[in-house]
Parts: sequence; C-alpha cells; structure tokens
Amino acid sequence: MTRIPYLDLKAVNAELQAELNQAFEAVLTSGWFILGQAARTFEDAFSAYVGVKHCVGVGNGLEALHLILRAYGIGPGDEVIVPANTYIATWLAVTYAGAQPIPVEPDSRTYNLDPGRVEGALTERTRAILPVHLYGQAADMDPLMEIASAHDLVVIEDAAQAHGARYQGRMCGSLGHAAGFSFYPGKNLGALGDAGAVTTDDDELAEQIRALRNYGSQHKYYNDLLGFNSRLDELQAAFLNVKLPHLDAWNQRRAEIARIYSQAFSALPELTVPDVPDWSAHVWHIYPLCCRRRDELQAHLEQVGVGTLIHYPVPPHRSQAYAHLGYAQGAFPISEAIAATELSLPISPVMTDGEAEYVVGAVRDFFD
Repeated sequence: MTRIPYLDLKAVNAELQAELNQAFEAVLTSGWFILGQAARTFEDAFSAYVGVKHCVGVGNGLEALHLILRAYGIGPGDEVIVPANTYIATWLAVTYAGAQPIPVEPDSRTYNLDPGRVEGALTERTRAILPVHLYGQAADMDPLMEIASAHDLVVIEDAAQAHGARYQGRMCGSLGHAAGFSFYPGKNLGALGDAGAVTTDDDELAEQIRALRNYGSQHKYYNDLLGFNSRLDELQAAFLNVKLPHLDAWNQRRAEIARIYSQAFSALPELTVPDVPDWSAHVWHIYPLCCRRRDELQAHLEQVGVGTLIHYPVPPHRSQAYAHLGYAQGAFPISEAIAATELSLPISPVMTDGEAEYVVGAVRDFFD
C-alpha cells in the first residue's frame, strides 16, 4: 500500500545532507558553540531576508515572543490581544510575561485574527496586539497597525509558521514593531532541534533582547537585567545557514502542492478549502481542510496510507492550562468550529505531484 507521511523530515533533510554534515564539522572543529560566528552569520542573513535591521537568535519561538513582551515592559496588570484560534504558545508567551491574554475570534475565511473584532476587546489595560500568521498566511496587518497607532499599542507578530510569507508584498516579520520566529524542525525553515529568533527595526528593543537572552548581560559577568538563558546555539545556526538559501524554492513547491489540493477540493461541498486574499502570499506551512466529518475522513485516510494531523483540536481557551480563566464551551464559536473540523493534509517541498494526486484521490473516495 502507498504510504504518504504527513511530513517526512528525513527526506527533506536528505537533499542537504552533505552540506549539513559540513556545517556540523565546521562547528565541531571551531570549538565555539554558543553566540559565535555561525549565529552572527544567520542573524545577518535572516534580517536581510526579512527586510529588517535586526535579527536576534534565541532558543525557540515561544521564548522569542516572551522576550519581546519582557523587553517592552509588558507584565502584570497588562492585557495583550491574542487570537482565540492559535497554538497555545502564543498565549503562553503572554502568561510567562505576567500579562493577561485577551482572546479575539478569527476571520472565518482566513482563520487569522479578525481586525474588525479587535477594537471591541480593548481596555485601558491593553498594551499590545499579538497576531499570528497562522498556517503560513499573513494576518491582515494594515488594519491592526492602524488600531495600534490610534491606541498607542505595540504589535508583535507571531511568525512561527510564516517564513517567507508576504502581506501586500511585504515580508512577514517586518510588518509590526517586532516579530517572533520559530525554527522547530517541522517549520518551512526548520533547524535540527529547537531554535528561534526575534526580528525588528527597533534598535533599543534589539539591544534589550540580546541582553535578556543572555542572563541580562551584554558583557560576561556584568548583568544589567534580570535575564534568561535563551540563545540560538552554533549548531542550529549553522544548519539554518545551509537551509535559508533554499527557503523560497521550498515555499514555491508547497504552493504547487496546495494548488493541486485546492483545485481538486473546491467543488466538494462538504469541504472548505483555505481562502487566500489577493494581498496574501501564502507559504503553506499547513494545508488546512475543514470538514464536519473530520474524524471519519482522517480515519479513512489513515487506512489508505495518508498521514494527517489536526491543528489544533483544543483551542487555548478550552485547554486545562487556561481553565482558570473560566471560558465556557461556546465562548468563541468560530475558533471552536475550526478546532472541531480542521484536518491538515500532507504538504512538503519533497512531495511529488503523484503523491499529491494520490491524496486527492483518497479524499475523493471518501465522499463517493
């Protein structure tokens, strides 16, 4: 039986195995493993790619968002607007800073934070808006920036799934006041372990992040801030340096697979395919279908060898971790409907057209 995994990371990395091995050897023989030349090279390359002045490598995407909030002085007594429909890490960053996440429903077409609902959630304690570029598609940023300007708020992009995505021709990670990226291995630009980065044009913020990630220190043993240990290590930076030049081509291949899916499924009434506005250049970290018979469809696809995932079956407000906030079932019906119906199909830069067509056939067979 044909088997198509949801994501075959071994195949993705195999194309670059020789270069990755060379990068490993270079770091090993250098004898320098933290905050060295590989990290500086990546920070320079990624800031240029995103189109910002600064990239600061950190331990992972959650810590990138957390450190941005800390650097802006956001903490106890403050509120941060977050999407109700997102991975829990977005909320956790706010909680770690000591602030209160204030969820707002998404646009039902794009699954991203709905700017039209944000203003009604603002209070005198609101300090920031934290939109997520979910599944690899940019949030509608211009209206969010207008709201932020009118209310003196900062906008922090959660770009963990949006490496190379664009909004109105501008790169995600350059659209707000700062952005947090994750380079978790399964991302479009993935390391071989945990890694993350902050991007920004704000000189003062970048300096603060560089200190906060390194025990609050700019110079060894001289600690100016109550900092953290969250540094992009040399090995992961070296691997990312190998991969970054391939990112655009990988994203283009993902878009080709997504096009095959969308053209095949748009006529099936039981499925909702992703909506991509004209202003969006989607990078398809995830291809999300929505189907009321999601669990049955997933079981069928598993039987015929097609791997799938659900992003995300439990919205943050319904998780046990946030039970203390007291949100009842139905508090955020759009987000809950997405959680109950979303199914992610296989998509990666190493998938062939034939494999994509096999997935298409398997989905169609379920509805025949």
